Amino acid sequence: MSDSVIEIAGVSKSFGGVAANRDISLTVERGKITGLIGPNGSGKTTLFNSIVGYHPIDAGSIRFEGCEISKLTVQQIARRGLLRTFQQTRIYGRMNCIDNMLISVPHRKMGLLDMFARHSRPELEKAEQLLAFVGLYEKRFLRAGSLSFGQQKLLEFAMALMNEPAALLLDEPTAGINPTLINGLIDRLKRANSEFGITLVIVEHNMRVIMNMADKIYCLAHGQLLAAGTPETIRSDQRVIDAYLGAH
Repeated sequence: MSDSVIEIAGVSKSFGGVAANRDISLTVERGKITGLIGPNGSGKTTLFNSIVGYHPIDAGSIRFEGCEISKLTVQQIARRGLLRTFQQTRIYGRMNCIDNMLISVPHRKMGLLDMFARHSRPELEKAEQLLAFVGLYEKRFLRAGSLSFGQQKLLEFAMALMNEPAALLLDEPTAGINPTLINGLIDRLKRANSEFGITLVIVEHNMRVIMNMADKIYCLAHGQLLAAGTPETIRSDQRVIDAYLGAH
């Protein structure tokens, strides 16, 4: 089995003549936490969207578990075990937390009709265990829309775990979260990586967070790959300081 879960080679994507990504190549190692940083407009979210199939790339290759996925749909990619979360949560606000979890039962193992079938006791127990894992067990019967924004992000994270992904892409997981919840979220992300073996790719503006989590970090600027390396390498890279840290 290859050490690489995601392999991106020469990927370019433009919108109306504006290049969002230009000839980007990077590798996500199996079982690791990979960070993606860069100033606003650097092309991070575009790259995320390309990886999971939200829009076709103009050039290059995206491989997941050794297979080309750049021509596949979002649903086809998700069934292979590659999922993402969003800056703005995508939960079912009028449903309680347990029902949010149960509707997230592994998509790659079920058809459309299965979503409306009665769920088994093991699925319910798994949902409760994952809600406990993210600290929401006591709120499992509350409407998801009544949770704080940070708790909704934890719920969305638990919903993604319900799908048993091989790799999970997280777009700004700490954005908008009360600082008191951030350390708890970081701990759960690390545990999902170490205990469940889920490869994580994280876009994050909070430098303290990403430096404390990632095994390797890629920095984008103006749609191009600027630098890559360990957190220590990136922290001391003058190009990164000028392009990203200097902006703050």
